[in-house]
Amino acid sequence: MKKLFLVGLAIVVLGLSACSSKESPQTKPVELTISAAASLNESLIEIKKNFEKENKNIKVLYNIGSSGALKQQILQGAPVDLFLSASHDQFTELIQEGLINPQKQFDLLGNQLVLITNKENSLQLNGFSDLTDSQVKKIAIGIPESVPAGKYAKQTLQYSGIWEQIQPIVIQTKDVRQVLTYVETGNVDAGIVYMTDVKVSDKVHVVAVAGDQTHDSIIYPAGIIKTTSHKKEAEIFLDYLQSKTAKTSFEKFGFIVLD
Repeated sequence: MKKLFLVGLAIVVLGLSACSSKESPQTKPVELTISAAASLNESLIEIKKNFEKENKNIKVLYNIGSSGALKQQILQGAPVDLFLSASHDQFTELIQEGLINPQKQFDLLGNQLVLITNKENSLQLNGFSDLTDSQVKKIAIGIPESVPAGKYAKQTLQYSGIWEQIQPIVIQTKDVRQVLTYVETGNVDAGIVYMTDVKVSDKVHVVAVAGDQTHDSIIYPAGIIKTTSHKKEAEIFLDYLQSKTAKTSFEKFGFIVLD
């Protein structure tokens, strides 16, 4: 009887162990760090919310800034899983350095460059050439060497033949959103930003849209960093950026979705 009791007890214990292993708590969600251009901020916030609803085992963390600064962080070994740039320049450099797999990247979005003023500004500007008017005291653009929107702005001003003339009154900023803030607060008379930046502000007015021939093509590439330790999850997010839901969010904020 004693032996039968012990055998029965052992079976019960094993059964409880099996049950407890099946009911173990869920693993902690994988955290994906995505470095993304400042102009993508609002659309990515919306995409994060929708993505995490569909992928509860993945948590998205954004590192937002100018594409040039983000590129430098990645070159210096920052723990980043994906990079969404506002320019091919910074992106291509990372591919050349072997940090982005050419097979795990694509051109995601397009954008437009615009000249803006504060809605309450009394200046009557009609185009980029009017920036030479003596009433214009300060113009904001991103730093051309590190901010893609700044590079495109300089190219447009050079194409218009006014760069040298207005250079003394140009204020250079750390990213395109700082340009928007300077115009919104009246710290400058005009600024050059993306059309998508205008979509998130009710304080600015579009004076003119830069012609495509005046600057390099505005393309936003997206890709996975080779050193990611979450390759599977990174691929899931990269694929999601091309989903119908994500495309709707991008278009809502004024981006041109590339096929």
